[in-house]
Amino acid sequence: MVKRSRRFTEILHQLDKNLLYSPDDALSFLKKHSSVNFIETLEAHIALGLDPKYADQQLRSTVILPKGSGKFVRVAVITQGDNLNTAKVAGADKVGSEDLIEDILNGDLNFDKLIVTPDMMLMIAKLGRILGPRGLMPSPKSGTVTNNIKDAIIEFKAGKLEYKIDRTGVLHVPFGKMNFSVNDLKLNLKALQESIEKNRPSGSKGKYWKSLYLSSTMGPGIPVDIGLLKNYVAG
Repeated sequence: MVKRSRRFTEILHQLDKNLLYSPDDALSFLKKHSSVNFIETLEAHIALGLDPKYADQQLRSTVILPKGSGKFVRVAVITQGDNLNTAKVAGADKVGSEDLIEDILNGDLNFDKLIVTPDMMLMIAKLGRILGPRGLMPSPKSGTVTNNIKDAIIEFKAGKLEYKIDRTGVLHVPFGKMNFSVNDLKLNLKALQESIEKNRPSGSKGKYWKSLYLSSTMGPGIPVDIGLLKNYVAG
């Protein structure tokens, strides 16, 4: 049986279990009841009508959060030639070629995103066993394999994030911090919703959105009316 703190239990008692909350009300509730001594992250937990065991029902894409993620993103770049200097000027935290590959093989994983130019893909193949389980292996679909490293670095630093359904067809996506305004969080959530719609897999049949819950790091999950989010028009 899961043990819950008194604080968590008191918050649960204030939730209406029979209500689908509007995005505004859910976000306001979570902000109002945040009483921990650190800035919590807001997350969206989205159950989709997808079965990821089928290739045409996979969902993996990226979205640029208009108000940023609130997180400092450490970017590493593996490239060569003139691109080394381009990456440094663009603000990459780690830049290298074979030397950075060796550092990673030796356990240096002090970064959140790894960007690679296509000409280095064969050389980083040996990093798959290290990066794969941590979700750090670059791929063209996630925007981390590109020749346009300047824009890629800037976008990831500004709040671009990758999302991918888990084996049960659920997305777990952080979309901001508790010190953001409700409106900024809603704008980020709306951008995520639109990205999920835009990237609907070809094999998706029937009901696409099954449920949406919002939660904070230490808060409960709050069911949200998906229709209200879809109909929201940013002003």
